[in-house]
This record gives sequence, structure tokens and C-alpha cells, in this order.
Amino acid sequence: MDLRRKLIVKPGTTVRLKDVNASYHAHYKTEHDADKDIEEHQARVSAYQQKLYAEKKHALLIVLQGIDAAGKDGTCWHVMKAMNPQGTSVHGFKQPTEEEKLHDFLWRVHPHTPARGQVSVFNRSHYEDVLVTRVHDLVTKKIWSNRYDLINDFEKMLVANNVTILKFFLYITPEEQLERFRQRLDDPARQWKISDADYKEREYWDKYTAAYQDMMEKCSTKHAPWYIIPSNNKWFRNLAVSNIIWKTLQDMDLKFPEPTVDIEKIRKEYHHAKKENI
Repeated sequence: MDLRRKLIVKPGTTVRLKDVNASYHAHYKTEHDADKDIEEHQARVSAYQQKLYAEKKHALLIVLQGIDAAGKDGTCWHVMKAMNPQGTSVHGFKQPTEEEKLHDFLWRVHPHTPARGQVSVFNRSHYEDVLVTRVHDLVTKKIWSNRYDLINDFEKMLVANNVTILKFFLYITPEEQLERFRQRLDDPARQWKISDADYKEREYWDKYTAAYQDMMEKCSTKHAPWYIIPSNNKWFRNLAVSNIIWKTLQDMDLKFPEPTVDIEKIRKEYHHAKKENI
């Protein structure tokens, strides 16, 4: 099964989130039904990431966006579990610092893009500059509307340097978000996630929806597509993301590099050392 075809935002298409079923779960009926496939996806991601790290010809950038409580942190945790931390990094983009404000909006992003052999996960990303800045009128429409083309050019440049980009929009309903807020209130282990802005931001749901739709319509490109991940069911969210990552890594035709030493010579040295040790 390749969920890319089902969940991709095809370039040039119109996005209407109200027409997306946030509770979609493919042919799986329950989390238990999906457990085996989730484990298999993670194992395959792990195997391919080892080759990516060893070969050092390709890089992978994973971008996560979504409304509060959509599951960006949970998805990060799920993705990271399948990967060697030595070749993986996670970075989140929140309010820019005073120094960052003095530069162009992409200045703070570029240093965190992955080198060849590496995987970078953005928990929120450069797209915050066409989302929160737009919704809260932090910059003028002329400024944020010009950023779509700048983002597309930035991502095109990364792709030209062998960085594959996967962009996931985690989609939940307002009802699901409120339920997750309740769970945070009732669970001491999650209360640290509660923010003063949680309910205030809910007032901007429609504005965020419009911003997300424009973001995907204008920036889902052939070289860096967006995927809408139905995320009311956390387990399906994890299955879908791991499936798409696995299939994307598979398409890279990754290979372990040839050894840089004379293996037969090293083998003889090994046997000699083993005899001496006996």
C-alpha cells in the first residue's frame, strides 16, 4: 500500500479542508489492525535511513504543520523512534528572536536543513511565516503573500542539492482538538503542554483554515508536495506518515557505499590477530 497517491495535494489543485475526512483510516478498522503494519513501516524506515546515512548522497527534510494539538510532537516521537539519532535532528520554529527579525524570514531556517546523509524534522517550520503572521496581522498582506514564491524557490534549491522534502499537514477537527485539550487537563503527564493561548487561538480556526488551504494550494509542488494526514486517529496518523517516509526512501534507490579498504587484507589481519589472541 502506498498512501502517497491517496493523501497528496496535487500541484495546482484546490484545497477544501471541510471536504477532508479527518477520521479517515483506510481499510484498517482499529489501531490493533494497524499495529503490525506500523511496526513494519518503522523497520523499513530504519533500514533505509542506515543506507541514507552511510551513502551520504541524499538528505531528507520532513516538515510538520498543524493546528494546536494536531499531533506534531507525537509524530516527531514516532518518526524519531525509527531512526538513528546520529543521523537525525529535530528543530522547531517559534517566535523569531530579535536577531532573526533583522534578517529575511528564511535566514533562521537554512542552517537547520539536512546535510547529505542526514534527516531533519521541522516541528513547525518556515511556513509559520505565511500562517501565524497572516492570521494575526503581524506583517502586511503584501509581505506574506510574496513569501509563497520565495518558499517555493528555497525548496527548489534544496531539492537541486539532493534534499528530498516531505511536508505533512496534520488535520484534526475542532471537536477532536477540544477533546485533546480535555485529556491534557485530566492527565498530569500532559498538563505541561497547556498554554494560555490554546483557547484564544481556537477563535481563529477559520482564519487558520484559510491560511492552511492557501499554503498547500500555492506550495504543493512537484518537487516538494504537501500531504494532508487525517489525524483524528493518532494511530492512523503514525501509520500514514511512516508509510510515506518509507516509500519515499525506497524510491531513492539507496545503497551502502563500497568499502574504502582492501577487505581481503583486513580479513587476513583479523585472522592473524585472532590466532595471536588464542
